[in-house]
Amino acid sequence: MPDMVHSHAYESYSVNPVTSDGKTMQAPVTGTVPRGFLPFPFQATPEDALRAGEELFNPVPPSEEVLARGQHLYEAFCLVCHGETGAGDGPLVPKIPTPPSYRSAALLKMKAGQIYHVITLGKGNMSSYASQVSRRDRWKIVHYVQHLQQTEESQ
Repeated sequence: MPDMVHSHAYESYSVNPVTSDGKTMQAPVTGTVPRGFLPFPFQATPEDALRAGEELFNPVPPSEEVLARGQHLYEAFCLVCHGETGAGDGPLVPKIPTPPSYRSAALLKMKAGQIYHVITLGKGNMSSYASQVSRRDRWKIVHYVQHLQQTEESQ
């Protein structure tokens, strides 16, 4: 079987008589996901935010280190609008519409997945932070936001 010992290699963009469409470089199979990429099957809609609240669960176990990292990220990205305690009184508030307080009835009802959805895709005047904050760090921010809600609720 000498033809199997010395196989003919085709260049990526060359014509290929072996394939049905004549192309050497084939499209990936439907549903293929690039290595290192995790799809986020939600859109920036209220319905998908609610669905995220039901379907997404925080994969990061709570700890003092996680809370400290969440606080650090919150102070870097969120505090400027949401304020130190999440009351919606950040330093930018005089120049922008006031964001909701974390202690408002609507936000107290939000599940972790829904908070993550808002951080990832944005909501209203808040833009997405998906490109600035990694997935794992967004979940740490969720822990810190929920910590602020619990801390302020008990006061």
